[in-house]
Amino acid sequence: MTGGRTRDLALSEARALVQRAIDKAEQLGLAGGIAVVGGSGALVTASRMDHGGAGGMARARSKAWIAATQQVPSTEHLGRMTTLPGPIERGFLLASPEAMFPGAGGMPIERDGVVVGGIATSGATVSPFFPAGIEQERMIADGRPANPEDLLIAYALGRPYVGQHGDDEERWRRAFGEFPRDAPRGLGMVDAPPAGDQPEHDDAVRRSDAVMAAAAREGLRVAVAIVDHRGDPVQQDAMDGAPSAAAFAATPVAAAAAGFALPSEEVAARYGTGETLAQLSRALPFPILAAPGGLPIAEDGRVVAGIGVAGPDPATCRRLAEAGA
Repeated sequence: MTGGRTRDLALSEARALVQRAIDKAEQLGLAGGIAVVGGSGALVTASRMDHGGAGGMARARSKAWIAATQQVPSTEHLGRMTTLPGPIERGFLLASPEAMFPGAGGMPIERDGVVVGGIATSGATVSPFFPAGIEQERMIADGRPANPEDLLIAYALGRPYVGQHGDDEERWRRAFGEFPRDAPRGLGMVDAPPAGDQPEHDDAVRRSDAVMAAAAREGLRVAVAIVDHRGDPVQQDAMDGAPSAAAFAATPVAAAAAGFALPSEEVAARYGTGETLAQLSRALPFPILAAPGGLPIAEDGRVVAGIGVAGPDPATCRRLAEAGA
């Protein structure tokens, strides 16, 4: 802590953890999203691997938020919630809407004995279940069965494997048969080579980096979001010291630009303001923000993604978005 205030993990450290998880996931043939939030609960960074599936980023972010703010593994939080009376459980969610997905797998991140963040993963083939065809020895860590989701997080954090999703041996038995009594140490925690087959993710990271570099040259601190053409996040970053609301605003302006194939501020001009825009927003399964700061990204004549920037004034955000669009 600095001056006794809650500390958030630095973006550079968070990015390194996410990259380790991606490296291991690609080695195992898995795909999903990985999110890191700070000790305050503010988003630091999140990445969706290629073919990671929609919705995984939101689930990962929620579990990471729980681990960071409740300062326990999210599986422990889940156990607590299942023992509470219904009104208290519902009240917790109303008071803490970012805990909307109280699944297992989120882990707190500590520095010098203080929780400074939380990390979690989820997605298309990232789960506690074994994908078809996965090499059995890669699902063994230190001679014990390991599930894919918890393995990624343990590897990212450099910690010994500990399952967070219940009985790994029973899950192994259902997938592969009896766990061998003379099991080898396994390949679960062996070093993974750098991921090399993530073109969509790599492109999103480059665009986010370009915006943050442009902002840094002007002494600004921003949050950046890259979404696919449906509006699901592919990359989300908040520069150290960026306004805490910026990460919440960057994604919906990016989604507005991608979903409507327009600069985000033109959505209101086309569809109207007030109740009309509110009705439009309610019709979508994801939030949009029709304010300057979001631009569509086109390839071969069609919109494939959107970029959103938030933090400074809207006109500046719109200009900075051009650096990544």
